[in-house]
Amino acid sequence: MNESLGAVVVGTGFGVLTHLRALRVAGFDVKAIVGRDGEKARKRAELMGVPAGLDSLDEALALPGVDAVAVSTPPHSHAEITLAAVAAGKHVVCEKPFARDAAEGRRMLEAAEAAGVVHLLGCEFRWATGQAVAARAIAEGVIGEPRLATFLFHMPSLADAAAEVPDWWRSEAEGGGWLGAYASHIIDQIRVSAGEFVGVSASLQGVAERNAAMPWTADDTYSVHFRTASGLEGILQSSAAARGPFAAVSRFVGSRGTLWIEGDSVGVADVSGERILPVPEDLRLPEPLPPPAALLSTTYDMLHSMGIDLGPYTRLYETFRARILGWPVADDPRAATFADGVAVQAVLDAIRRSSREKTWVAID
Repeated sequence: MNESLGAVVVGTGFGVLTHLRALRVAGFDVKAIVGRDGEKARKRAELMGVPAGLDSLDEALALPGVDAVAVSTPPHSHAEITLAAVAAGKHVVCEKPFARDAAEGRRMLEAAEAAGVVHLLGCEFRWATGQAVAARAIAEGVIGEPRLATFLFHMPSLADAAAEVPDWWRSEAEGGGWLGAYASHIIDQIRVSAGEFVGVSASLQGVAERNAAMPWTADDTYSVHFRTASGLEGILQSSAAARGPFAAVSRFVGSRGTLWIEGDSVGVADVSGERILPVPEDLRLPEPLPPPAALLSTTYDMLHSMGIDLGPYTRLYETFRARILGWPVADDPRAATFADGVAVQAVLDAIRRSSREKTWVAID
């Protein structure tokens, strides 16, 4: 197979801010940007030096030399775009949250497997240094059996009623809200470290005042009590509308010690005391590289202004490229596939159901 691979990016927001740049660093030739707004797609293609900016997915898929598609669009549109790409024989990386629900996700997974294409999910933070070091340490038994987990994160970005976000972000029906945007990553992180979820009790909220002229049906805050098949129990709580300083806790308590994550640093406390775990060379990432300032205009854009996604996404796309070419890839961190997307979506579905019904929901 020719080692030169072409790609199309579908999505003019995060798709351009991060996916496009990571694809290039990983060795892909980006042939086109596709968006609902053709003029915006053309302008961003020109700004980023991409040959074509289009509003037609079919036209993009028909371009010569296109091997892969990056889907970075609102969640409710993932299935239509992914199924079209798979039907055209293209390999696909799809953003999270994966689908509108697990049933839709299963259709995407089955189509990709039937077509024999490489399919990966946008869980880039599996390669984030702190998360990767922590997952490896837990797998090696550094804290014994994980028994308790606490994941807390509060930030003020969506506290202002005038916060500029895409329309779909305000809509629960279109997959918007903070649960899908942020909890997807944490659910995946816990699955990697402690196995599959078996049940949740949860509530979703909108804690910030909103402008009546701009209806907001999606959540900006969630609280979840969960249990995994391995016996881990824990709490996930996060708000993107909490005024004041950032608050963050990421911690696993095990049978022989406690592990916590602070950025790229991972600490452990056990009978011998406290220590910071060294970072293996294979888990080091380059310094974050912010996207071009010309791409940053809304509150949503500013969520990605530091460029912390670029390094992890580059690792994801390097793995994607290697799999397409049939090269060997490291299994730690292991890339998330559409099967992981279905599993995470099942947890999100259960959280939403639990919030509606105010009850514990078991996950099969």
